[in-house]
Amino acid sequence: MRKSIYTLVASCLLTFSSSTTQAQFFAALNEPSEPALEFEATPDAAGYAFQYSSPNTDYLIQFREMYGLDEAIQGADTDLERVQALSKWVHNRLEHDGRQDLQTRDAFAILRAAMLGKSVQCVEFGAVLTTALNAVGIPARPLYLKAPDADTRASAGGHALTEAWLPDQGKWIMVDSQFDIVPLLSGQPVNAVELQQALATTPKLLSISTSTEATSKSYFRWLKPYLYYFDTVLDNRFGVKTATTGLMLLPEGAKKLLSFQRRKLSGMRYTHSLTTFYAPPTTVPLPAAKAEYSTNGGGQ
Repeated sequence: MRKSIYTLVASCLLTFSSSTTQAQFFAALNEPSEPALEFEATPDAAGYAFQYSSPNTDYLIQFREMYGLDEAIQGADTDLERVQALSKWVHNRLEHDGRQDLQTRDAFAILRAAMLGKSVQCVEFGAVLTTALNAVGIPARPLYLKAPDADTRASAGGHALTEAWLPDQGKWIMVDSQFDIVPLLSGQPVNAVELQQALATTPKLLSISTSTEATSKSYFRWLKPYLYYFDTVLDNRFGVKTATTGLMLLPEGAKKLLSFQRRKLSGMRYTHSLTTFYAPPTTVPLPAAKAEYSTNGGGQ
């Protein structure tokens, strides 16, 4: 798994089509810097209800025990260190291939497939890490990043990763287990919007936490074009049948993104409000049942 960042990124661009060329890849790396995006600070009047599961949910207890997550985070003293430990844990168990989609977001199924030698896309990395974090009591959700023209691109329109809530810091942060990267601003973790703002205003203060040979310069240069539309799912529960409704954060002046890579986005809601999108999580304990996951979020 200790590949160069360029090898991983080049592979990640092969999402839905194998026709993406090296020229397109390096052109994306050299796109001009985007300005800092603007959003609203006030919450939406209607509001949106995010749902999360307690780590005591049977599904999450089983996942934590089966995969020895308590041992994986042993020695981690802070929530950030726990996130970093589990990001590395996921990174070392999955192999990326942008051509393959397992058509499931169930972490048990993804890890079973990985044990049989199957590779996965970035969405599966995000799904497994989201599950692992929730299982140890760190609320987390998938995050889908999309380029401004993601609706007209045939492929390479976005990237999928995870955002985790750090209880001891009271904030959301971004973590990309495909590359085992947590972005840092002046040494502190940031969410995806904060990363976009920093790339546009104070890029020299940015760095990454990683166990790999990835460099911040190459990773940020590749990721930057996707930091425009940000969406997640509202129903992040485990062990029950979940709703497929998503919430997309739009910059001021941006059009509503109605499709991704020429495929219609279903069940999407839209907001300009950072306060709404980054609302603190609340958990709801639920009985065990079969979990179902949406597969239309998108990513590579």
